[in-house]
Amino acid sequence: MALSDAAYAAGVRPGLRRGGAIMLAPQAQFQQRAPEKEREALQAVALALLQFTPQLAEAEEATLLLDVGASLRLFGGIGALCRKVAHSVRALGFTGSLSCAPTARGAWLLARSNGGRTLKMASLERRLDALPVDLLPPARPYLSWLEGIGCMTLGELSRLPRPGLQRRCGRALLDMLDDAHGARPELHEWMAAPASFHARLELFDRVENAEALLFGAHRLLLQLTGWLSVHQLAVERIRLLLDHERGRTAGPPTAIDIVLAEPTWKDTHLVRLLKERLAKQELDAPVIGLQLEAPQVQPMAPLSDSLFPEPGGSKEDWQRLLELLAARLGPENVLQAVPSADYRPEQANTWLSIQQKVRPAEARAQLPPDMSSLPRPTWLLAKPIPLLMRDHRPYYGSPLRIRSTGERIEAGWWSDMQTRDYFMAQGEDHAHYWLFKERDTSAKEPEPRWYLQGFFG
Repeated sequence: MALSDAAYAAGVRPGLRRGGAIMLAPQAQFQQRAPEKEREALQAVALALLQFTPQLAEAEEATLLLDVGASLRLFGGIGALCRKVAHSVRALGFTGSLSCAPTARGAWLLARSNGGRTLKMASLERRLDALPVDLLPPARPYLSWLEGIGCMTLGELSRLPRPGLQRRCGRALLDMLDDAHGARPELHEWMAAPASFHARLELFDRVENAEALLFGAHRLLLQLTGWLSVHQLAVERIRLLLDHERGRTAGPPTAIDIVLAEPTWKDTHLVRLLKERLAKQELDAPVIGLQLEAPQVQPMAPLSDSLFPEPGGSKEDWQRLLELLAARLGPENVLQAVPSADYRPEQANTWLSIQQKVRPAEARAQLPPDMSSLPRPTWLLAKPIPLLMRDHRPYYGSPLRIRSTGERIEAGWWSDMQTRDYFMAQGEDHAHYWLFKERDTSAKEPEPRWYLQGFFG
């Protein structure tokens, strides 16, 4: 069925018997066909190609038919689309013959004969007339009879009397000819993608370096891209499972979880994140297989309809940068600020990992209801600075003049009790400061102690 370039150079040809191949190439190695693995490979390619069109059907002799009429403008024309399809097939580790034609059967015949691409019906008919007749599966049982009457091409076959040809070879042969020439409507059973995604890949050898797994992981991500496109979904979290040796020394698979701050359906960004994670991953045992799951998805968000792009990149670009940093530095080292329901300024903010999704409405709901209109500085000091008192005024480079009414905070009785009065003050440099006066409720005549807590912009 298939052979290498070295075997072809030695004289081996498809269809040659085993003994003849050994005579021509004594060092030849033979591989038995595995129909089940061929079927899995075809299904993997079909799932990956669903990103270009949801109308994909499986045809005879390991062929996939894609109706791309509605996808041409999206992907930039037939040439660009064909290049993307061919690139996806190569990225999956396979080779294929790619053709396109106005009819599905015409494209099938051109692909089986490496007949190139054509976009017009007249050109397709000229190409079909020159193809050998043995390309049609219903004609193969009658090849000796067709050769006897001098019918060697599809053009010569189509010129034979149809009633006699139908009695001799059956209706299936004429139907296939009519399908190729567009003489009758073609009906296809489009491929239905599974409701949930789970893809598996067995490696050809035991892999001991985590970075060497990226090629296999990319193949699984291409299938995920097709599955997301046909379901109009975007993924928020993926899980890559690394299968180890089986048997007595078998261990549980190593799980690599990647959480995205912004859902995506593009494989390029996921490949970059996996590359960073695999570069840091240490393998406890050799890997013999990969599994990819998408446990968390959501409906695909439409593209932005704004007329002018945002300066500095879009929100998606910013989120992808943060995700890339989290994959490279670790999610515990890339943090985001989230308000907390606490009146104390030191406790009113918490730092969470960028991978934890915090919605703005939920974050605002954490704030006490009466804090929305109160002034807060843009710069809060990590530790309050005690101030000197000069002429009964707090002093920080210059005497500070109080410019607001007091805001009293009494909170933290459960952990760190604070009793403070906060004020906005202004210095002689016209800068504004946030001060508080700490009150000692236990003293009979509390002496005011002033502290600088933050700076206003």
